[in-house]
Amino acid sequence: MATATTTKTQASRQAGRTPTGRMTKSRLAVVLLSPTMLCLALVIGYPVVSALRLAFQMQSERIDKTTGFLTTTTSFGLGNFTDAFTGDEASRFFNAFWNTTTFTVVSVGIEVVIGVAMALVMHQAVRGRALVRAAILVPWAIPTAISGLLWRWVFASDGIANNLLHAHVLWTADGFPAWCAVVIADTWKTAPFIGLLVLAGLQTIPAEVYEAARLDGASGWKSFSRITLPLVRPVLVVAVLFRLLDVLRMFDLPYVLIGPRKGSVETLTMIAVDEMQNLHFGAASAYAVVLFLYIAAVATVFVSVLGADVLGTSGRKRPAR
Repeated sequence: MATATTTKTQASRQAGRTPTGRMTKSRLAVVLLSPTMLCLALVIGYPVVSALRLAFQMQSERIDKTTGFLTTTTSFGLGNFTDAFTGDEASRFFNAFWNTTTFTVVSVGIEVVIGVAMALVMHQAVRGRALVRAAILVPWAIPTAISGLLWRWVFASDGIANNLLHAHVLWTADGFPAWCAVVIADTWKTAPFIGLLVLAGLQTIPAEVYEAARLDGASGWKSFSRITLPLVRPVLVVAVLFRLLDVLRMFDLPYVLIGPRKGSVETLTMIAVDEMQNLHFGAASAYAVVLFLYIAAVATVFVSVLGADVLGTSGRKRPAR
């Protein structure tokens, strides 16, 4: 009888509950996480639901003939979305969509090349390596608004850029030079982010792998393409994913560097903020919802195609049944 009781007690403990009926580990985790989840629901969930509601809310103003006052009528529908794609602001919306996409593709592409090169340089056992790593962190540590002001001084008509090029380019005016200025400033600031993540991946590669490749007569390019890139690929994919999501919602850098309502650099976030400042909350929410769906689609395709292990679950072993 005592043996049966002991066996039952051990089985109940293995199941995560004590014989006295106290809460299981899963219930305890729920209780401990509930304050955090409540804060997230208030800080994130409520604004998201409110934005969705405003996106479908349309307001029309008219003068009441009986009183002579201006009255506002509220209705719900898809008018804000149809106006974005086919209304008077459709050209502005598609221009902002194009700018957002081109900024993302070009900036992230350049940052990947420069970031990987920076990681390879920092990974070499040279004198002053710690100083180089600290210096590379400086652009990334500067707030985006401050870096925008710094680059605005560089790209001024009498700034350093024109002095070096011996030209008089209007970098901060509306046009292709303004688009290039935003790409240059964004690459300068965020390439170290990719470089640091790739450096962390390089440090996990055993040195014996490169020694074996060297003994087999592999060249430097073959070692890089056959060893370094495949082993760094999981870290690089996650870094690129984070940068994609960051550039797609870019607002502060072109706003500070070039200015608002500049067609060559206006992004989806900028037109959403502009509509909100003009008290067009429905249109601003519609732009925000479209941008959210665009980011979600890009992230889903990127993860499914390239297999970005964002949650770090690929290395976990499944429990045996």
